[in-house]
Amino acid sequence: MSTASTINAYAALEAGGPLQAYQIQTGDLGPTEVELEVMYCGICHSDLSMIDNEWGIGQYPMVAGHEVIGRVAAMGEQVSHLKKGTVVGLGWNSDYCETCHTCRTGDLNLCKSAKFTILTNGGFADRVRADMSSLVVIPEGVDPVSAGPLLCAGITVFNPLVQFDIKPTDKVAVIGIGGLGHIALKFLNAWGCEVTAFTSNEGKRKEALSLGAHKTLNSRDAAEIEAAVMSFDLIISTVNVSLDWDLYIQALKPKGRLHFVGALTNPIQFSLFPVLFGQRSISASPVGSPATIETMLEFVAHHKIKPEVEIFPMNQIEAAFEHLKSGKAKYRIVLSQEG
Repeated sequence: MSTASTINAYAALEAGGPLQAYQIQTGDLGPTEVELEVMYCGICHSDLSMIDNEWGIGQYPMVAGHEVIGRVAAMGEQVSHLKKGTVVGLGWNSDYCETCHTCRTGDLNLCKSAKFTILTNGGFADRVRADMSSLVVIPEGVDPVSAGPLLCAGITVFNPLVQFDIKPTDKVAVIGIGGLGHIALKFLNAWGCEVTAFTSNEGKRKEALSLGAHKTLNSRDAAEIEAAVMSFDLIISTVNVSLDWDLYIQALKPKGRLHFVGALTNPIQFSLFPVLFGQRSISASPVGSPATIETMLEFVAHHKIKPEVEIFPMNQIEAAFEHLKSGKAKYRIVLSQEG
């Protein structure tokens, strides 16, 4: 029986172009492929960066969207662990080689041959296809409406907690209280850490406390940051702007870590000696592996954590992107195919 289908999507036909109705004609599913009926898809700033080709890797026509929640609609012959109707999530990667050393040791998200969902058939559509290795089942207790952003923003800030063995007794700071940062505050609070929020927006200080921060500091006030010298085991930067990184490095304890998850395109400048003499680290990471995403979803279900989202119908995708560009989103945008 044929599994070919027509996918109705919204695509950018050129870099920076508007999103418009677009159809994709697919062939039969591969043996390990799964086709999802899209229920919800989050909008991430990375979608905008890719559509505008800010990173120089765009391919057009582009059907973006990589925070997909959908129901299994069809499966290849080798897919045996899923059933039709199962609600699953699809994030940044839609396939992995599964044969390289990185994949075989569990770090599929670092596979150099991984396929980006956003460059194949993304979630701004009624259906999407992906390899079974990239899909995670959405467990009971996780709200499917707001779950999409967990598959990008959520795992991006959760992954460092696992990778660097962050302890409940650690003092952790988050720079930037936006789409990534607000989830980081919720996670860290539930993790048991003492949480500090760095924000340049005075209006967000009270908001940061309601999201899980115990303290706030002004990210552009050198005196406030200097007063926090040697305070933190970990500082997570979620912003895409350059700051005085030397100030933040000095706010780390010895052996502390400044970790970047925000997509900075400019070179990072810092002085070596505070890093060297304090045996501090500077690092960065992308999203996590499917196994780590599953762990995050279990954590979310147990602690009843939800991203703060605003819902737009899928057919109002252009209005949703304008809202994203305005900087007024609180804090993630989700497109809905339902209702």
